[in-house]
Amino acid sequence: MGVHKVIEILSDSKKSWEDATANAVKEASKSVKNIKSVWVKDMSCEVNKNGKISCYRVNCMITFGVGK
Repeated sequence: MGVHKVIEILSDSKKSWEDATANAVKEASKSVKNIKSVWVKDMSCEVNKNGKISCYRVNCMITFGVGK
C-alpha cells in the first residue's frame, strides 16, 4: 500500500456534470501525477433567466499517489 494525497478541485462545464468532472481531472493532471481516483463531493447548476441550465459545477476530491 502506498501513500496517497487528496486535493479538492472545483470545476464547471456548459455541457454536463460528467464533462465538468473530466475538466477537473484534465486540469489537475497538468501539475499532479499518479491520479488514482476522483470523487464528486458536490454538484450544482447555474440557471439562466429563461429557466434553463447554463452551467454545471462539481466539487471533486482527487486522490493521487505520492509514495510507496
